Amino acid sequence: RKLRADVTSAFPTLGTDQVSVLIPGKEELNIVKLYAHKGDAVTVYMSGSNPILFELEKNLYPTVYTLWSYPDLLPTFTTWPLVLEKLVGGADLMLPGLVVPPAGLPQVQKGDLCAIALVGNRAPIAIGVAAMSTAEMLTSGLKGRGFSVLHTYQDHLWRSGDKSSPPSIAPLVLDPADLSEEKVDSTFQEDLRCLTLEGKEEENGEVPLSEASEDTSAGVLSQDSTDSRPLQEQMDELLQQCFLHALKCRVRKADLPLLTSTLLGSHMFSCCPEGRQLDIKKSSYKKLSKFLQHMQQEQIIQVKELSKGVESVVAVDWKHPRITSFIIPEPSPTSQTVQEGSREQPYHPPDIKPLYCVPASMTMLFQESGHKKGSILEGNEVRTIIIDYAKKNELVDTHNKNLVKLDPILCDCILEKDEQHTVVKLPWDSLLTRCLEKLQPAYQVTFPGQEPIVKKGKICPIEITLAQRASNKKVTVVRNLEPYGLDPYSVAAILQQRCQASTTVTPAPGSKDSLQVQIQGNQVHHLGWLLLENIY
Repeated sequence: RKLRADVTSAFPTLGTDQVSVLIPGKEELNIVKLYAHKGDAVTVYMSGSNPILFELEKNLYPTVYTLWSYPDLLPTFTTWPLVLEKLVGGADLMLPGLVVPPAGLPQVQKGDLCAIALVGNRAPIAIGVAAMSTAEMLTSGLKGRGFSVLHTYQDHLWRSGDKSSPPSIAPLVLDPADLSEEKVDSTFQEDLRCLTLEGKEEENGEVPLSEASEDTSAGVLSQDSTDSRPLQEQMDELLQQCFLHALKCRVRKADLPLLTSTLLGSHMFSCCPEGRQLDIKKSSYKKLSKFLQHMQQEQIIQVKELSKGVESVVAVDWKHPRITSFIIPEPSPTSQTVQEGSREQPYHPPDIKPLYCVPASMTMLFQESGHKKGSILEGNEVRTIIIDYAKKNELVDTHNKNLVKLDPILCDCILEKDEQHTVVKLPWDSLLTRCLEKLQPAYQVTFPGQEPIVKKGKICPIEITLAQRASNKKVTVVRNLEPYGLDPYSVAAILQQRCQASTTVTPAPGSKDSLQVQIQGNQVHHLGWLLLENIY
């Protein structure tokens, strides 16, 4: 009864019925005394096979098992999946590791207990105490220590339970009415923060996370705290500044016609000063299309609808006084450091080499060269083996060096049944092509600085499909990113900002360990830009 009262007091959002479910009166409740590595005494309350609460220095905290049943119990902040390993290792969560949702960060005060979840799943994976208020986080530009982490999924406390994995709880989304294709340009304004994790934790357990992405220049603050003007007026000025900066420094005549969404996502965001966030919905224009119409009225650009519902910038007057007189802002020292850091570890695609595997039906042909069933060969090795075999067995036609006579082994290995008695010779190119076709496919993937990985079968290409949902809205789905060293969550985050459209990461149908990224609208153009021209 006392524990129920303590829980009700500590977590007033829990109703009486929920508290009764969490701490049932007739079921056994075990109390376990533990000592942390630092020597702190911890009281753990176990219900069934799982720890549900723990008490440290007279403060009561829920475990992740409890938060999975009550995901809204605490204000929840979101971070990237790759940060989880560092949290489990004892690190605190640094502010650059936060992902800022469209609705902004939850409002908390210094010392408040908070939950931490991963992008794409609202199920908390850690709890911690806020090191500063939300206002202070924003004022700092999301730099420094954010949360002192107390407990995580996969730590020793979690291991004392049934060791279950976090359930899949869909993130909160905006009103579906706001997700129409017509509103793609101004729906989601989530800050993209690609992180570089330093491999060595500092002595205090802190994990430095450097903001290593060109997109971090978009920042996280929507208002200049030193500017007393209304936010809308500030945002109008910022919007025009990023627009003129993009036209003067980034957009070239060869880029035209340029999709308006690409102008925003690929160029204007990158011109946003550090510590500011470009949010069209907070401007007087509300929509990108309305802002560009205004710029067209000033005769700076010309916008046309080249395909139904899709607008493009088709002309720019680079001699316009507003462009020629625009002074490019000096980048801050911090911004320069971020950009330099982003160039230190760029994404390098793997080297992919097609290979061939010897099947049982062709072992007789390859055994003379020392190979057996299952041997992996490169294409040039196969050619050398076939040429040597033909010459060694005197199969090259004496009258026409371009033809090879087929002995019984070659007949059995490369001819179809109905050809066994009709085809007696083949040209070299046909012989080699047939041989390669009869071998089983394999491939080798080598990532920079890593040992080669050899796998049988064909490597699946990155698959991009455009689907139409029941609501008659189009969605773009991309699969098979992992074999190429691409993190689906990172790709989704980049696309969410570039496309200004909602993205989700879900298990790929028919696959046990593969994920797919779904982006609202027809985003094939943006995917092509990302994968072919500007990956990471």
